[in-house]
Amino acid sequence: MMQGKKVVAVIPARYASTRFPGKPLVDLGGKPMIQRTYDQVALVPGWERIIIATDDERIYQVAQSFGAEVMMTDGSHQSGTDRCAEILSKLDSPVDYLVNIQGDEPFINPDQLVELSRGFESNAPILTLVKEIHDELTLFNTNVPKVVMDDQHNALYFSRQTIPYLRGVATEDWFDHHHFFKHIGLYAYRADVLPKLSRLPVSSLEKAEMLEQLRWLQHGFQIKLIETQHETVGIDSPSDLEKIKKLGFL
Repeated sequence: MMQGKKVVAVIPARYASTRFPGKPLVDLGGKPMIQRTYDQVALVPGWERIIIATDDERIYQVAQSFGAEVMMTDGSHQSGTDRCAEILSKLDSPVDYLVNIQGDEPFINPDQLVELSRGFESNAPILTLVKEIHDELTLFNTNVPKVVMDDQHNALYFSRQTIPYLRGVATEDWFDHHHFFKHIGLYAYRADVLPKLSRLPVSSLEKAEMLEQLRWLQHGFQIKLIETQHETVGIDSPSDLEKIKKLGFL
């Protein structure tokens, strides 16, 4: 599954969240969210290790209670990428890639992780997933990052706006003229590249759009895109819990 590569899965989980404090520990059908995320990742064979990375003792204790490997990381990290970089610095043997799975993805489809792993043979510095958009609500939702790519499936730009803009075409006809893609925030970093990413200063494009991946693009790092057909069901706020119950996930 891992294309002959040594790959560590890292699940960053922080307690402090402005929209949903304590989110990794919220109960989902009898299990904390972080455990459900871990269980989904564990369904994929071939990992060297699966490590929960947290800065909170409560999450640390819960992760230990269900048998996960867990490491404490610095509380000052601003992103899951930085947390992954610290985990990499603590590993006692070399690896090829680290995969960053957000701790609030308790329903992540294991097939998406398999799809991502197929990109390892390209030896790309950064890999991530995209999914084609088929509805106007998603296409024009500024909370959903969009991406445009070159002919080799490398990212050209990410934006909260709809890209590309189709000049001279009525918006209701846009799907007839172009294929649009949204970004799914699941990343794989090549081990020699990750420390460089964590040292990069915040870029102007990142500040403008509030999208971390623009920092990497602006500093010249290639991001390989892999298309998935699977939808993601993330949980960003307490109201999302009701949505997933209606969808039949719990």
